Amino acid sequence: MESIKKNKIIIVMPAYYAEKTLEKTIADIPKGLVSEIILVDDGSKDKTVKIAEKLELTIFQHFHNVGYGGNQKTCYWEALKRKPDIIVMLHPDYQYDSSFVGELIKPIIKGSYDIMLGNRIHNRDQVLLGGMPYYKYFANRFLTILENIVMGQNLPEWHSGFRAFKSDVLEKVPFSRFSNDFIFDQEILVSAINFNYKIGTINVPCRYLPEASSINLKKSLIYGLGILILLFQYIINKINLIKNKRFLE
Repeated sequence: MESIKKNKIIIVMPAYYAEKTLEKTIADIPKGLVSEIILVDDGSKDKTVKIAEKLELTIFQHFHNVGYGGNQKTCYWEALKRKPDIIVMLHPDYQYDSSFVGELIKPIIKGSYDIMLGNRIHNRDQVLLGGMPYYKYFANRFLTILENIVMGQNLPEWHSGFRAFKSDVLEKVPFSRFSNDFIFDQEILVSAINFNYKIGTINVPCRYLPEASSINLKKSLIYGLGILILLFQYIINKINLIKNKRFLE
């Protein structure tokens, strides 16, 4: 813990209708671990912002919805202004166990990895008992296998929304060029690998709750198609057939 405290850690929360889960998510973050928690509300009409004010978080608001990826862009821009050592992205919907923040950032502090992901996929029974829908589980497995093959990785899960970044990664990866939609999560990983950053994982519980945010089947299909297109674009960029701005400095 002492070595962690020597680092400036900022948590960013891309929030959208998180009034039912925000307080529980914050309560589980280990005390004294982070310097600041930044919440960016993406046009919610509920009490998310009022609860964040009560919790004394640093708040930024989009007065109209710009999308999940657009929300993360604001999160990272504002966090980088504060010159942190590590930025943790944590959904405020209580789907990810925030008590694992310290474990997530340790490998970055040790210099073993530049990016860390919270892996929910330990075994099939555990994931399905945690509430992940069958179609999401099998789509996750198929896309993760494909992404590992194309990108030369061996990550147990590519689709976690619980992530930690060494600040250097977000300073170099051109995330402002990425999508404002859900595919942003994959664009940032593919681009980081293109720049030779190392990605590691730790196991975290799989926790799907009725009040937690989740994309529907239609959006999931669009997301999956977007990943296939992204991987194809990466391949043709890698062989110098067509250069893509997402993989250029």
